[in-house]
Amino acid sequence: MRYWICVLVVFILDRGSKWWVSNHFSLIESQELLDGLLYLTYVENHGAAFGIMPGQSWFFLICGLLVVAGLSFYNARYKIPNIIRISIGVLAGGALGNLFDRYFYGYVIDFLDLRWWPVFNVADMAIVCGGILLLVYLFREERNEASYG
Repeated sequence: MRYWICVLVVFILDRGSKWWVSNHFSLIESQELLDGLLYLTYVENHGAAFGIMPGQSWFFLICGLLVVAGLSFYNARYKIPNIIRISIGVLAGGALGNLFDRYFYGYVIDFLDLRWWPVFNVADMAIVCGGILLLVYLFREERNEASYG
């Protein structure tokens, strides 16, 4: 259940934030949010991370579907610790958020702008945070097994 709650929460936060930005900003409009640290800048990303491979939406749609299906299958099939359920749920929620955009719009809505990093969104943050959480858990487990082995 934790997996699906995480998927749903991330998806709702992502869709809600993208809806708000796309309905309150014009394309490439930008507004300072946190004193020179964070801006809201509405952009449409027709590629993958950092805008690479523009125009390959079909490829990213297939990859996104495979990721969400694979993580959902893994969650349903195996008895795994809750921390892994949460991390892959956050990952899947982020992948689903960007997958939704690619399917319905042909691009991903991005809006969080640090000015020194490419513009990103809530789904991107969820993918990164879920991946980091998973890696931290796996490295800790590996270290624990090595100390007992």
